[in-house]
Amino acid sequence: MSELLGIVRFKFHQDRVEEFKRLSAQCMEIVRAKDPGTLQYDTYFNEDQSEAIVIERFRDSEALIEHSANLAHLTPAILETGSVSGELLGEPSAELKAKLTGDQPQLFTPYQLM
Repeated sequence: MSELLGIVRFKFHQDRVEEFKRLSAQCMEIVRAKDPGTLQYDTYFNEDQSEAIVIERFRDSEALIEHSANLAHLTPAILETGSVSGELLGEPSAELKAKLTGDQPQLFTPYQLM
């Protein structure tokens, strides 16, 4: 089992950042209460708050699958706040790989690690 790192990038639609913040606060409550395998869940904004980056770190693939299930009811509303892209870094399990359909997030596997 290997740790996974997710980087999610948001570019907000006009006047949608406050809705993102509201939903993001709900996500944080869920992560703190129900996601013991989520090791990091940090949100950063650019200066004018037109963009955000969420850094997520998971104990393993199972933890990411659990996290996704716990937030599934909020995901459509979050995606409506802007355009979203992202990267997943690590070696996901076969089960998680099967769930990664389409081109997002883009998967990067290890080449050299310290």
